[in-house]
Amino acid sequence: MSKKILVVSDSHGVNMNLRKAAAAFGERGQQLEMLIHLGDLGSLAGIEKLVDCPVVAVRGNCDTDPALPKTQLVSVGNETIWLTHGHLYGCKAGTERMKDAAKENGAGIVLFGHTHMPLMENFSEIKVMNPGSITMPRQEGHCPTYLVITEEDDGHLEFAIVTM
Repeated sequence: MSKKILVVSDSHGVNMNLRKAAAAFGERGQQLEMLIHLGDLGSLAGIEKLVDCPVVAVRGNCDTDPALPKTQLVSVGNETIWLTHGHLYGCKAGTERMKDAAKENGAGIVLFGHTHMPLMENFSEIKVMNPGSITMPRQEGHCPTYLVITEEDDGHLEFAIVTM
């Protein structure tokens, strides 16, 4: 049976849409293996209270909690994923610096936030994805978005950006 991971970013302490996204996987996200928040979250404790699954988070440029790491590595299925908010790596100017950092850390996937715009860059050696903003989207149409990672039984990962 496949496992689901919810990936969000840039909720800025407004968790209404985050609650709705988690509820797509059971009232409190019970069917989720993990929730990954890519920064500008507001309060980690507030997010942890919303779901019944582990929460992994990194610090964004608007976060003040020094306990949140700036980057983090997670293993999912057959992959190592490097998490960052992106602002420290010039993500608004491109993804190259983040790809280099992921490679240096042995990761084949980068997940980042900060731009408030969804992105799936799967055409290179390092896959790069941004779930967009769950609260304050900036892309055309301004619909909140999030990313769902599906881990198949064989460890293969599938990725889908979901528009709310």
